[in-house]
Amino acid sequence: MTGHTAERVTLARLPSGVRVETTVHTYEGAREGPTLYVQAAQHGREVNGTELLRRFHDRVAPEALAGRVVTVPVVDPLTFDRVSYTTPEELDSANANMNRVWPGDPTGSLHQRMAATLWEYAQEADAVVDLHTGSPSMLTHVVYEEGHERSRELAELFGTELLLAEPSEDDATEEWVLRRFDGKFRVAAADAGVPAITPELSHNKQLVEPAIETGLTGLENLLAGLGMLDREPRPTDPTLARNHLGRVTADDSGLFRPAPDASLGDRVSRGEHLGTLYDPASYETLQEVTADRDGVLYSVAEEATVTAGAALVNVALPL
Repeated sequence: MTGHTAERVTLARLPSGVRVETTVHTYEGAREGPTLYVQAAQHGREVNGTELLRRFHDRVAPEALAGRVVTVPVVDPLTFDRVSYTTPEELDSANANMNRVWPGDPTGSLHQRMAATLWEYAQEADAVVDLHTGSPSMLTHVVYEEGHERSRELAELFGTELLLAEPSEDDATEEWVLRRFDGKFRVAAADAGVPAITPELSHNKQLVEPAIETGLTGLENLLAGLGMLDREPRPTDPTLARNHLGRVTADDSGLFRPAPDASLGDRVSRGEHLGTLYDPASYETLQEVTADRDGVLYSVAEEATVTAGAALVNVALPL
């Protein structure tokens, strides 16, 4: 039946017996078509995707849709309530980050059970979108699995300025494996044959209009490209790049001052000066930060006070 329904779903149960619940929205179109699954706030401090889905709810007309859109505005209520990236050890000591356990396990840890419940919706979809946000000093972009052409097509339809192909399996770096990226929602979906993308809308912990509107435009463009809206998708001309793990890290702890003329989206050359790390007490220069490759500068450390090993800048390698 054409229209909208909101279903309250139990994801898991806390030791006290309190249920961990979320709401799943379904928009049934008037015509046959594909199913698109969209989720937000796996990480509780990443709220722009949640606001995007609220605005989509206000704007969508189910009678104008072909197919079905299923949305989950708050995937992880535990991190959402704490405005955090992960849960405390007391709740899930084995899997603090929900975005490392997909497709989940109905008999596993708390996050595994939560993921398994929502996977029942996602695995039935023809395409999935996992909305995230980065720091304020990150260029809005979309990540997809390298070599998965249907996912790349989704990313191009979404239409941000930068698309990042993430290597996996045999092409993955050791860090990719160590950080358990094979358990990401997007990766699990693509492995299951469902094309999947992760838009990174920029800005944590606050609602930022440009990021939200970019995401909403991208979602509507995706619906048009999938034939779910009766209009043509707007043309896009994104930059394709590889490996969102390409970054320059701090050699020591100190204060980081980005180069004044370094701007997100800039094309930079290997060895190009991007900032300076110095000792705040002695004023000694600890590191002249330079690009490690020719590419696109898409992230700069948000906070000036950094510890050894922290990421200072990220440069993606154009394809």
